[in-house]
Amino acid sequence: MLLIIGSVIVIASVLGGYVLHGGNLMVLWQPTELLIIFGAALGSFIIANPLHTVKEVFSGILRLLTGSPFNKSYYMDLLSMLYEIFDKSRKQGVMSIEEDIDNPESSQIFSRYPAIMKSKELLAFITDYLRIISAGNMATHELEGMMENEIDSRQHELEEPAHAVNKIADALPGLGIVAAVLGIVITMNFLSEGPERIGLSVAAALVGTFLGIWMGYGFVGPTSIAMEHAAKYELKAYECVKSAIVATVSGQAPQMAIEFGRKALPTEKRPDFQELNDHVRSK
Repeated sequence: MLLIIGSVIVIASVLGGYVLHGGNLMVLWQPTELLIIFGAALGSFIIANPLHTVKEVFSGILRLLTGSPFNKSYYMDLLSMLYEIFDKSRKQGVMSIEEDIDNPESSQIFSRYPAIMKSKELLAFITDYLRIISAGNMATHELEGMMENEIDSRQHELEEPAHAVNKIADALPGLGIVAAVLGIVITMNFLSEGPERIGLSVAAALVGTFLGIWMGYGFVGPTSIAMEHAAKYELKAYECVKSAIVATVSGQAPQMAIEFGRKALPTEKRPDFQELNDHVRSK
């Protein structure tokens, strides 16, 4: 939603100011310039990135339009689910959660949290480390180190689409200049047709520079930053899980373990103590 609101403000401000200054909007409508700039941008984007990054970029833009699932409600569900797992393990023994870990789709605990089930990578992260805990006596610092290494790797994966989009944003002004140069080349054919024809052709060429800079700094660059913020909120879910699991391995009670996880969440999306406690009881 914020992506749409911001885009509307950018368009209204730039085009509105242009019209109020006496500009003609039809002069800015240059389909061939758009073809040159965005066609070249798309082609260079495909050249520069592997297929999975291309897919993640389009998926990330779609998530920006529909809203990130990693909100306060999601984090409360995540902590509540961890509490249930820790509580069952504490009361019935570590072996009691093996069936839940091996078949989360049929688990009574996991199935109560559909939002978490949709996050396949995070779900695999949780079940993998619960399986490690139930399989052996790994030292707490070793487990924490292993989790931190995986989180670092996941951070690179999550931020890769944003970096790819940012590189295209940096390239768009240059591609706008390419379109403008080609427009000037075409203008050379009209030198004998009078100043009015030459003026229109030069104006069309300059629109290419304008579009490249405007799209790069007004839309594509900010979109890459928004994707980076979305990646950070997803990464916080992994850090939350890590803190809670390390705490429970260290001997903390389930209520205190999820408190460690809660403290790892960003302040603006972190539930307070009583809010989380009420949510856990309701589940």
